[in-house]
Amino acid sequence: MVQKILKYGDPVLEQAALEVTEFDTPELHALITDMWETMYAAKGVGLAAPQIGISKRISVIDISVGEDESKKIVIINPEVTSSEGKQTGEEGCLSIPGFREPVTRANQVTVRAQNEKGAVLELSGEELLARAFLHEIDHLNGILFIQHLSTLKRDIIRRKIKKLQKAGEWD
Repeated sequence: MVQKILKYGDPVLEQAALEVTEFDTPELHALITDMWETMYAAKGVGLAAPQIGISKRISVIDISVGEDESKKIVIINPEVTSSEGKQTGEEGCLSIPGFREPVTRANQVTVRAQNEKGAVLELSGEELLARAFLHEIDHLNGILFIQHLSTLKRDIIRRKIKKLQKAGEWD
């Protein structure tokens, strides 16, 4: 079922999510199914559980945006174990719709995580996949992409969002 994506300003987005300790449960599978449906409905490449109000360290990523089933990745309790290089690219966020800014991140990363059954995985990605891993893991740590921007750019975005909130266009 498609869930409501929380927007910037909701406190759960800026809190570290809780570690998942129970795996392979009907509840976990249902949550992951909802996350896929929600992400695809919003035309995103990644979604973290806190973005739908669930404080759990779970993210789904599909850089093919639903075009290639083999590109679907679920990461639970992820940690970055290595990163190399730098890339700068435009980044947006389903929780901050309408805003895109250049963000510099590592070009290659390796992540250790668990799957739905609790098995430990080691995944590597570069370019867009590296960016998606880092963006989603930031969400699980209560960090939004605008925190990687200069103070000036961040303040401009915050002011624009406040105007949208006052106008009732940001719920």
